[in-house]
Parts: sequence; C-alpha cells; structure tokens
Amino acid sequence: MSKDITPILAGWEHDPDEMQVRIVTGDDGRDKIQMRLDLGLLQMEMAGRPDGRRPDDHESLLDLYEASASAEDFALDISACAALMQEGRLYYQRYLAAFHLQRYDLVVRDTDRNLRLFAFVVRYASRPRDKIEFDQYRPYVMMMRTRALALDSLAKNDSTQALAQIDEGIEGIRDFLKDYEQSDHEAECMELGFLLRWKRDIESNRPRGPLERLEQQLELAVALEDYEEAARIRDQLVRLRGTEIATSSEPHP
Repeated sequence: MSKDITPILAGWEHDPDEMQVRIVTGDDGRDKIQMRLDLGLLQMEMAGRPDGRRPDDHESLLDLYEASASAEDFALDISACAALMQEGRLYYQRYLAAFHLQRYDLVVRDTDRNLRLFAFVVRYASRPRDKIEFDQYRPYVMMMRTRALALDSLAKNDSTQALAQIDEGIEGIRDFLKDYEQSDHEAECMELGFLLRWKRDIESNRPRGPLERLEQQLELAVALEDYEEAARIRDQLVRLRGTEIATSSEPHP
C-alpha cells in the first residue's frame, strides 16, 4: 500500500485564508474529521481522543488521571500538566474544526471536556503557575461553547433559547473574572465583549410578539411621563394577557 498522500489531496487545494475541513469515512468504517494544511492534512477521530490513542486503556489522559485522583496524596507535577496541555490542544483542534463544519454538538462535547480539564488542573496541580496556565483559556472556551449552543438554537428559530444560553455564557465569564478579582476589567475581556454585542444584535433583530411590543411601548411612555398613553397601553396589556390566559386554559386534543 502506497504511503503517498498526493491522491488524497488531489482536488483539495490549500487556501491560507480559510479553514478547510471535511468529514470522510475511514478504512475502519468510522467517520473522521480532516483539516487541510499547507503541506498536507490533519486527521482526527470524531469521538474519544482525537488522535485515537487510549492511554492505559482510558479514553484520554485526563480520564486516566481522574481515575487516580482518589489517592490522598494525588497531585499533578510539571510533566503531567505538560502532557495534559498537549492533549487539550488536540481537543481544541477538533472543536474548532467541528465549529466550521457546524457540528455544534461536537463543539459542546469537546469544550465541556476542556472546561473539565481546566477545573481538574486548578484543583490538583502542584504549581500555581500551571493552574493559571490552563485556566486562562476558560473565557475563550466558554465563549466557543456558548456560540455553539446559541447558533444551534438560532438554526431552530429559537431566539429565546439562544439568548438564555448567551446569558449563561456571559455569567460564566463574569464568574471567571470574579475568581481572579478582575471584575473591574470587564471591558478588556474580548470574549465577554463578543457575547454582549451578539446578545444586543439578536435582541434587536428577533421578531417580537404583541405582548413584548406593548411592554416596550409602556416603558417608553412612562419614561416620557406620558401617563395617559401609559394607562391606555396598560389596559391593552391587561386585556391581551387575559386573552392569553383564557386560551392557554382551554382543553387541547
């Protein structure tokens, strides 16, 4: 069997300005993710550790260390942290490729996994430096997880769910800033800024129902001290809410 990859790359030219990824079926019958590079390609397993290895028959090195963490004197030394960091990069490469493939389920799975990695290292690393080395990436990974969840909801035309997921991501990043006493520096956090701007864009563009539109009009009338208009809108809201309650209480087949 030839080891030359030229036939595999034929017709898939490298574009330095674009991430090029695809899903192919491997010789073992399982799907693989391939990423085109300037001098070849990177191939990753869809599940488990991206390189297909199983350290001591565990799904990943993180799983192996987690299984050992019950020992009273368990700690992660410098070499263990270095190996875990390298493994974390493999999952990063895969969830980045999955994001471009719009496989948001895989993005959520692998970002959850790396967030678990960060928490594990923060708990068990011997050196404070290693803890920070991992945990500094928490805002970025939380942002990517939030983007995947919200984009999946938006694809289903569920902007309400998407906004709730973005709010959860925003709070998670704010918790990170609190953990490091950096709450006064929210404006400098790019990941937080991205989610806040995205939330505003979705809110301004999403379709609004009659109740929500009236509530906004009421807020505006009160702000303008137009109390006669506010009373009229309030009456409309009462009638509309009463209609909705009556409709929702009717028996359904």
